[in-house]
Amino acid sequence: MASQLRLRSALALVTGAGSGIGRAVSVRLAREGATVAACDLDRAAACETVWLLGGQGSEKVAPGGTHAAFQADVSEAGAVRRLLEQVQACFSRPPSVVVSCAGITRDEVLLRMSEDDWDKVIAVNLKLILSALLLFPHQGIFLVTQAAAQALVSSGCHGSIINISSIVGKVGNMGQTNYAASKAGVIGLTQTAARELGRLVRRPWGHGIRCNSVLPGFITTPMTQKVPQKVLDKVIGIIPMGHMGDPEDVADVVAFLASEDSGYITGASVEVTGGLFM
Repeated sequence: MASQLRLRSALALVTGAGSGIGRAVSVRLAREGATVAACDLDRAAACETVWLLGGQGSEKVAPGGTHAAFQADVSEAGAVRRLLEQVQACFSRPPSVVVSCAGITRDEVLLRMSEDDWDKVIAVNLKLILSALLLFPHQGIFLVTQAAAQALVSSGCHGSIINISSIVGKVGNMGQTNYAASKAGVIGLTQTAARELGRLVRRPWGHGIRCNSVLPGFITTPMTQKVPQKVLDKVIGIIPMGHMGDPEDVADVVAFLASEDSGYITGASVEVTGGLFM
């Protein structure tokens, strides 16, 4: 836990908050003082995360700014609009921190990959990530990012958008052409959004809406738990630090990027890999 509450005035929207990196991010941001709107397609999982934060575990928020859970399928523009409306109605302001951590895999070598598996991964991982401020485990992150950025601009507020990409998006990986392409797209989208949004909101200290991405390596999550142990053993053998990362390792970097400690950082891609592929 940080020595001071760097996010004590922040409202953080975290999508994919029901497990893994999304849940760890929610916990860390709350410890830094943020009020967290935890969103997930699985409502029960989102509520469980909020209970861990000491909140209500419901879609209603009590006076005083306690944390709240939201269920959202962001595959449709209408659902995204309703989500942002619900968050703003609960907290009387738009989220100033948005973290997008959702993603899926449909692994297969290029020669045998189906068009359907390609389309699903691109749709979820890339279209999703465009939502810029948080994580959603479904399609439509573009819609979320757009809606959140519009809310920040219209309210004259600055903010920090953090997208979870992957080291695979930078260096590639066997059997993951679709996943690597989607995560590379996340990096490019984030860098472009950083250019477009950096000057839209001006504050006395000079910055507007910052956009950065985090590139995890092999992290212990429900996704990597599906990988055969013999494969994981080989991976661990080539990680300089000698072990897989924890979701909290990623959450530490997200908290930094969400805070004013990174106030002059935008368009960056921060690797959290234990030295893998350096």
